[in-house]
Amino acid sequence: MGFIEIELFTTLDLVGQAPGSPDEDPLNFAYGGWQAPLLDEATGEKIAAAYEHTDALLLGRRTYEIFAAYWPYQQDGEDAAFAELFNRIPKYVASRGKPDLSWAGSQQIGADLVSEVRDIRARHEHVKVVGSLNLVQTLLAEKLFDELGLWVHPIVLGTGKQVFDGGAVPSNLKLLEPPTAGPAGIVHLRYGLAEGVPGTGDMASR
Repeated sequence: MGFIEIELFTTLDLVGQAPGSPDEDPLNFAYGGWQAPLLDEATGEKIAAAYEHTDALLLGRRTYEIFAAYWPYQQDGEDAAFAELFNRIPKYVASRGKPDLSWAGSQQIGADLVSEVRDIRARHEHVKVVGSLNLVQTLLAEKLFDELGLWVHPIVLGTGKQVFDGGAVPSNLKLLEPPTAGPAGIVHLRYGLAEGVPGTGDMASR
């Protein structure tokens, strides 16, 4: 049985919408590309390392379209390693529509999403979910993930799609390693899904 790892770039108020560019998701969102001014070289290297063992991508339709328009054409420079990986490994696209799957190695899922994701996890060792907030809501609600990686940026937007926006259910998580911070203040938090549900208590009795 493999692992499903959700990897998200977020703000302090856990907005994960359109970090990469202004036109990534412009509908009713004025802060597209908020990540770009904050990304530093050291954090970029840590992000790359987080994909080291990835052998499949699981993406929502919109994130897939963004990736498919960029990565097949990036064969040189600092993005070459990412391009080689993303072009080589299978891409699973969660969609109820009819996306263009011309990017080599792409396959649509969504008829029975929960069952299909379980099958994907059984076939691969390290499945990476990137962005894809609508898909992430389903995975959170079904507890159909093993790790949650958050790259938390030191800004607050007060608007936009949030990581836990409507999909989360009561869950326990465990911190898998000490948080790390880059020069620009981006903090990496890596959690694993733990058993059970959150407990309660009375501080007065302690």
